[in-house]
Amino acid sequence: MATQGKIFLTGASGFIGYHLVAEAVARGFEVVAAVRKSSRLDQLKDFPVQYVYPDFYDIASLQQVLAAGRFDYIIHMAGAIRAKNQEAFNQVNAGLTRNLAQAALQANIPLKKFVFLSSLAVMGPVTYDSPTPITEAKTAEPITAYGRSKLLAEQYLSGLEALPLVTLRPTVVYGPGEKDLFVMLRSLSKGWEPYIGRQSQWLSFVYVADLVNLCLDVLLKNTTAGVACNISDGKVYAREEVAQIIKKILGRKTFRFYIPVGVVRALAVLLERIYRNSAKLPLLYPERVGEITAPNWNVGIEKARTELDYEPRHFLEEGMAKSLAWYREQKWL
Repeated sequence: MATQGKIFLTGASGFIGYHLVAEAVARGFEVVAAVRKSSRLDQLKDFPVQYVYPDFYDIASLQQVLAAGRFDYIIHMAGAIRAKNQEAFNQVNAGLTRNLAQAALQANIPLKKFVFLSSLAVMGPVTYDSPTPITEAKTAEPITAYGRSKLLAEQYLSGLEALPLVTLRPTVVYGPGEKDLFVMLRSLSKGWEPYIGRQSQWLSFVYVADLVNLCLDVLLKNTTAGVACNISDGKVYAREEVAQIIKKILGRKTFRFYIPVGVVRALAVLLERIYRNSAKLPLLYPERVGEITAPNWNVGIEKARTELDYEPRHFLEEGMAKSLAWYREQKWL
């Protein structure tokens, strides 16, 4: 089978990266993954992936690898989701993204697309009763250091006019192998249904297969230079509705209870202090509390539909059923 082209991929060892590798190989793309020597690659052992180990802090090193590979496409997924401070987030999520883009432009390769996986965190939430969802026309108002670093990365890339850029901003991504949302799934499977505060929320999701399909679809499409699109499954869910969907699939009844937001914030502050001098990072920190309790993450995807021909294939019930079946098969639940 003739190759669909050669992809330089970052973030291959992650949750989304694994699914993208599997789909890319199935479609006939040649995948070269840029990884660290310390990256765990066991889950990719069954795929014909080549590995390279460039220094992302060194543009010349990146340029050399890209020039040698003669890549048709770059998909940049790697980044930090936790860091000690804004500077550390910016260095990894923005600085290294800029280095890769500059190296790509200097490498004299036949680059057709540079796909940057950003985040809905760039845009920030809207009010609970907002008459419109989060669209690309909204002023970007990130409420976390992570979101601000992704916004900075987008600003860096937008200044490189010669870059054949497509930016995707997914909302919460879930699917087989995902670990953060899995914490909630495990809790519900055990009969516990906790909520932070009593304020209602609107939430949005995208199934991992829909996201990776879009990442690969746009490689072969004519797209507007520099286009940036928010990505979800096109629906919005009340937080209690999310739990109801999962409980229905699991066949479980649960005990619902509410933890005061103030208690969770106090715990986050305490954890931040405890981990201040540690190399490890806490799962919960003050800005994270603000993000997970934000009232409305409803996403509008009309621009993605129009500009990228995006059409989600999985809504939450179907995507969760597939995810939970995988977790059970793998004995995670």
